[in-house]
Amino acid sequence: MAAGSENTAAYYIQHHLQNLTYGYHPENGWSLAHSAEEAREMGFWALHLDTMGWSIAMGALFIWLFRKAGRLATTGVPGGLQNAVEMVVEFIENLLRSTFHGKNPIIAPLALTLFVWILFMNTLKIIPVDYFPQLFSRLGVEYMKIVPTTDPNATLGMALGVFILIIYYSIKVKGAGGFAKELSLTPFNHWALIPFNLVLEIIGLLVKPLGLGLRLFGNMFAGEVIFILIALLPFWAIWLLDVPWAIFHILVVTLQAFIFTVLSIVYLSAAHEHH
Repeated sequence: MAAGSENTAAYYIQHHLQNLTYGYHPENGWSLAHSAEEAREMGFWALHLDTMGWSIAMGALFIWLFRKAGRLATTGVPGGLQNAVEMVVEFIENLLRSTFHGKNPIIAPLALTLFVWILFMNTLKIIPVDYFPQLFSRLGVEYMKIVPTTDPNATLGMALGVFILIIYYSIKVKGAGGFAKELSLTPFNHWALIPFNLVLEIIGLLVKPLGLGLRLFGNMFAGEVIFILIALLPFWAIWLLDVPWAIFHILVVTLQAFIFTVLSIVYLSAAHEHH
């Protein structure tokens, strides 16, 4: 590949991996970033508008579909939407029976929301990588990254929400003293080893949201990069590789939604244990 084409390929990859960023720039004030360098210079005061917009859109789609299924529900022959929703709800119910051992009416709707919401966001990856960037480019929007789960801000944000619930229910169920005792006397039940226990348990506690968020982000981001690399190939190679990879990725997007959901339930189940 010639040097010029290498630069074009590098720009293409960078462009497709750049979020639509709005934030405070030291020189330009509050504005849209026109390059990856400007986005980095915004630092903490940077919002990924595409991540926020598409994640909210997928959440709204989830609410609309399930609300519609609830309104159209019938005791007679169910329609396709009702069948699909009932299958998902039954799947989450069976998952909770096998992994959650406490009593909490919030966990089931939380698990359902996590699974379907993440699944919808992941499924956006199946759309050809050039479709929405080109569409929004014609509308004057320079960057548009449509898969929220390829942004660590989104995945770590969801993981942080689960982590807050873990801490909340650990204290609510066990009491502040019970939770502190669990951290200080596990795995070694001896007062002399409390500092060692605290280090182990606090590290293990902090790893939970990091593992949840980074696992989902890593798998989705890697898949996105492969789709972009395939798009750089000749036309015949795109058809040869893109379709099989997209079909395979249908399994990946579902599996990653399942893993995030089941681990969240397992962690919350542990937070409800009294011993």
